Amino acid sequence: MFRIESKAKPSLSAALILTIMIVALISFSIIKLESVPHIPILLAIFVLLTYGAFKKIPLRAMEEGMIDGAKSGMGAVFIFFLIGVLISSWMLSGTIPTMIYTAFDLVTPHFFYSIVFIVTAIVGLGIGSSLTTVATIGVAFLGVSQAVDASAAITAGAIVSGAFFGDKMSPLSDTTNLAASIVGVDLFTHIRNMCRTTVPAFFITLVLFGVISPQVEQTQFPKVEAIKVALEKMDLIHWYAWLPLLLLFVLSLKRVSPIVTLALSSVFGVLLSFFHSGKSFAEVWTILFSGFVSKTGNADVDALLTRGGLDSMMFTVSLVLLSLGLGGLLFSLGIVPRLFEAIEQYLRKVGSTVAAAAFSAIGINFIIGEQYLSILLTGEAFKHQFEKVGLARKNLSRTLEDAGTVINPLVPWGVCGVFITKMLGVATIDYAPFAFFCLLSPVLTILYGMTGWTLTKK
Repeated sequence: MFRIESKAKPSLSAALILTIMIVALISFSIIKLESVPHIPILLAIFVLLTYGAFKKIPLRAMEEGMIDGAKSGMGAVFIFFLIGVLISSWMLSGTIPTMIYTAFDLVTPHFFYSIVFIVTAIVGLGIGSSLTTVATIGVAFLGVSQAVDASAAITAGAIVSGAFFGDKMSPLSDTTNLAASIVGVDLFTHIRNMCRTTVPAFFITLVLFGVISPQVEQTQFPKVEAIKVALEKMDLIHWYAWLPLLLLFVLSLKRVSPIVTLALSSVFGVLLSFFHSGKSFAEVWTILFSGFVSKTGNADVDALLTRGGLDSMMFTVSLVLLSLGLGGLLFSLGIVPRLFEAIEQYLRKVGSTVAAAAFSAIGINFIIGEQYLSILLTGEAFKHQFEKVGLARKNLSRTLEDAGTVINPLVPWGVCGVFITKMLGVATIDYAPFAFFCLLSPVLTILYGMTGWTLTKK
């Protein structure tokens, strides 16, 4: 968005006042009114248009700024649509159900917190949704924790850690795709680069949960077994269901375009589904658009598997376009450039630039309570600065995930924090100290920024 020409140069005080007004408007709407982000963002756009009219900036110029901002996200829009289709096709082929079933086979009473972390991580990686993982398997594990007399707070911390590891690293995740696309980085390049901070955080977290796990000799896992039985009855657990995932990994390792990779994996999943689904082409087309609907009668399984479809991505796509339009307007009115002029003198080094981006993403999460906006606004604001200090953009996309995606569940008034507390019945402030993965990720990314470890030059 730094390519968007500024039509005005506001004073620093005016830029600060407008920024505070917009943040306050969005924060109040999301936190106090529990609104979805779309409407407050639209209102913020109207506030800026009013300011621009007061400054006698032509409406056409402001419209062009919003359009240029939205254009920068069109690559993400197409990828989001393909993700929705891919999820549906992988439900039909049995790929996602088979991954979930295999994850449940890992469940044992030994090292309970570590097992909870690993299983939720695998399932989160498979379905690409942290909140769905929490609302289904997470709820099941919390029930198991009561049966084995384990800490609900620590169990919730393990669930959140695993779910957001999966969300962060899955090519099916909207936040992962958003972080990559917003700064113009190839999806699989972004995921590979994240491994440098995420893998150490994963293993440190695994060890910590292993150390504090309760000593449980034997117990039963009736709810887990009920989910496995329901999955078996759906006739979606097959050895060949792993093949679409294998194809996805092969294509990503060969650095094939994400659009081609997602499309081919989707087509392969659909073709495999004809071996067992018995659905007609018309039914398959409907599922690819509207999503897969599970009707097993088991509420946990149905909630876990009813997902996907191109239509399911409309919420994210509309939010992306509105947010980018807001960002384009902020740039065309000169507000963001003016703010960065004020702090640019302090961002001359790599370490301070990475730290500033990380704290900005964390700050937006705490001020606004929305992880999408923390990624969008921070990504757009710091693209130019990362290039200026000689860093490749994939360093920024990694920072956005390390300090943006995984922080929202730690915010009591954040969208994820509120949802998780409602689902698990554990207060955010109680499980946050035990969400080790979420706590370690921003620490490692800032540490790497200060030392220069694993950073890639432009």
